[in-house]
Amino acid sequence: MVLGPRTSEERYGPALEKALEDWRKREPQETAWKAGADFDTASRLVSLTLTGEKYTISHPDGEVRLVGSEAEVPITTRILLLHYLLTADGAPPAGRWVAFRELPDALVYDPAFQGRASHRIRARFGTDIEAFHRAAKALGGDRLTFGDASYLFRALPRVWLAVIVYKGDEEFSPSANVLFDAAAANYLPTEDLAVLGGYLASRLVHAAGK
Repeated sequence: MVLGPRTSEERYGPALEKALEDWRKREPQETAWKAGADFDTASRLVSLTLTGEKYTISHPDGEVRLVGSEAEVPITTRILLLHYLLTADGAPPAGRWVAFRELPDALVYDPAFQGRASHRIRARFGTDIEAFHRAAKALGGDRLTFGDASYLFRALPRVWLAVIVYKGDEEFSPSANVLFDAAAANYLPTEDLAVLGGYLASRLVHAAGK
């Protein structure tokens, strides 16, 4: 018998259940402080932003909501936000950019990361720098001085990414790099950082429109 593709819930359900179990055991106020998030003691909601969108996470049940939307939050986003809260140790930004492959145990995830993030950004913006400027500003990026265009994104309160785009010309093909502040590993496992890079790329492409 040939089985069909598994749903997201089937693939990621065990990871979500483990994250929820760990979240129930946490002291939410201290956890939120380490993550640079807000915690409301009355509602027991943690609030934080992911690429400019505000989410709430309830304690102890771990319900994740996108503020201003009734849509169900995808399971991968729920896991990402819970893992961020569970991993955060309060370390300050390192002030040093590193490539994804320099993160702990990243080599196994690097091909997937490049496909999700750098290659997708290159394909959309390598020949349209103005669209990159518009998309980056729409997501609250801060201008940097690398390449032909670059921006810093506080994708999560304490996980900072830099996106650099080099436009193509007669000699060179377009290219793009996605870098992480070296403290990123204090806030998410490397596999989740790969997901975050892809999530930011998707948000940029969507913000750019056609």
